[in-house]
Amino acid sequence: MTAGIDLGEARSAGERVVGLPLRWVQSRAHRRIRRSIGVGDDPPPSCDDPALAYFQPGSIVRQLHGDLPSMLIGGLASLLLQTLNPLVMAGVSQHSRYRDDPLGRLERTARFVGVTTFGSRDDAVRAIEVVRRIHRTVAGAYEGVPYAAADPALVTWVHSSELTCFLESARRFGARPFTPDEQDAYVDEMAQVAFALGALEVPRSVAELATYLEDARPALRLTPEARDARNFVLRGVGRWPHEVATYQLLSSAAQGVLPSWARSVLRLHSVPAADALLVRPAASTFCSTLRILTPGRARGVDGPPSADRT
Repeated sequence: MTAGIDLGEARSAGERVVGLPLRWVQSRAHRRIRRSIGVGDDPPPSCDDPALAYFQPGSIVRQLHGDLPSMLIGGLASLLLQTLNPLVMAGVSQHSRYRDDPLGRLERTARFVGVTTFGSRDDAVRAIEVVRRIHRTVAGAYEGVPYAAADPALVTWVHSSELTCFLESARRFGARPFTPDEQDAYVDEMAQVAFALGALEVPRSVAELATYLEDARPALRLTPEARDARNFVLRGVGRWPHEVATYQLLSSAAQGVLPSWARSVLRLHSVPAADALLVRPAASTFCSTLRILTPGRARGVDGPPSADRT
């Protein structure tokens, strides 16, 4: 007697056979890309229970932060922008071990963003308290001016720098376009993290964010400490040729994400034509490829389906 063939089962078996090597390639590519910028561990698990999550599943924060490629670029840009505040940079220079342990600092930063975005309320609160506890130990003076990492004004600067760069990177390289209302919602939703970290006043819309940065500009400058940090960020931590090449592309794209005035203060001599004709297309292609190779929320799948960018 000839056995019958279950077409549904055969199709399922075929998908599993094809899917296993594909998932292996995706996982390997994901780890290599993260390692290229100094982030070794996989992202923390996502809490998808609306009753327990710090940010609701499907929130605009999760949609924007769920796109690994644009977040990598925006994160590098935010590190560069943050250096321009002399007091923030003094705290980093005098109290951080970023030169000796660059991977550890980047890993902790990436993990904080991941936990507060995708984690449970309890996990996010614990992560925030760890940061606040560290901030209470970071204090000193720079050029005779006292500073403290817990100062609400400095918390607002770091927060606003990150939002500015994450948003601009999402506009240029994100998985889908975000409407003006969605961008305002993103800034508004993210305020809860800044308040939890100790900020007293933070921008609640894109317009307020732009106004805040404009008002902050007179106090920003490239101190010797900022110059050293700028060079460190631009150099990267990769050692293998493919890691160096990946990082240099991301770094070049990050410089284009910065406001033009910030590039000038940082003395980054970019050529607009080169950015438009070479860097931006190459980075866009890289981002599209990375979304194919990376699994889960790294493709920005925590929200609605992606739309083609124009």
